Amino acid sequence: MKKQAGHRAYNISEADLYVSCMEAIRAAHRDLEFFKQYGYGVERLKTFQSLCEQFQALPGDDELVGEQMITTEKKDFAAEKLKTAIRSLMTRVAMKYHDRSGRYRKFGTAKLGDMSAPQLLFCGRRVARVARQQIDFLADVGVNENIIQRVLDACSAFETALNIQQDKLHDRDIGVERRMEAGNKLYTELVVLADIGKDIWAEKDPVKYEQYCLYESNAEQKRMRKQKMQESYEV
Repeated sequence: MKKQAGHRAYNISEADLYVSCMEAIRAAHRDLEFFKQYGYGVERLKTFQSLCEQFQALPGDDELVGEQMITTEKKDFAAEKLKTAIRSLMTRVAMKYHDRSGRYRKFGTAKLGDMSAPQLLFCGRRVARVARQQIDFLADVGVNENIIQRVLDACSAFETALNIQQDKLHDRDIGVERRMEAGNKLYTELVVLADIGKDIWAEKDPVKYEQYCLYESNAEQKRMRKQKMQESYEV
C-alpha cells in the first residue's frame, strides 16, 4: 500500500521553526524551577535540544535540489553523447540506404531529437542490434564493431547517469518527508513548552508571557507588533 503524504503541522519556515525552538528552550532553562512543577525537567529540555540539532543537520531542500540539478546536467550530457554516437552510425547507414528505405527505417531514429530518456536508451540499443544484423552489408561504409561498441558504451553511460538522476529525485522526496516529520516533532514539543510558559507567566509578567507566544507566520508577527505600537500610542 502506498504511504500517504504527511501533513506539515507548522506554517513557518524551517529556519524560523529552529530559531523559535532554541529561543523557547533558552527561556525554559531560565524558568526551569517553574517548569519542573509541570513535570517538565532538564532531561526533557536536553532531548528537545537534541531534536533541534538533528533537525538542523538534515540536508535542506536547496542542497538536495542542487544535487538533483548536477545529476540532471550529467544525464543531459550523456544523452547528447549517445545521440552523437547514434548519428555517427546513421550517417554511414544513410550512405548505404536511402533514409526512406525499410532498411534505414528499421533503426528507428526518425525522431531522435524528440525522444524521452527511456526512448533514447531503447533506441540506442536497437541501433546497435540492427547494425550488427546488417554489419556485412554496411562494412563498406565503415560500420564495424568499434562503431557499434561506441553506441553501446554511450548507452551504458547514459543509463548510469539516468539512474543516478532518478535516485537524486527520490532522495529529495525522502528528504522533504524526513524534514517534515522531524519538524512536526519539534513543533509539537514547542507547543507543549510554550503552553507551559504562558501558563506560568499569564498573570505575573506580560513580557515573559510574550516570549512563549507562537506565531504562525511573519505576517502574523508584523500584525502583532503593529497592534502593540498602536496600543502604546493610545496610552
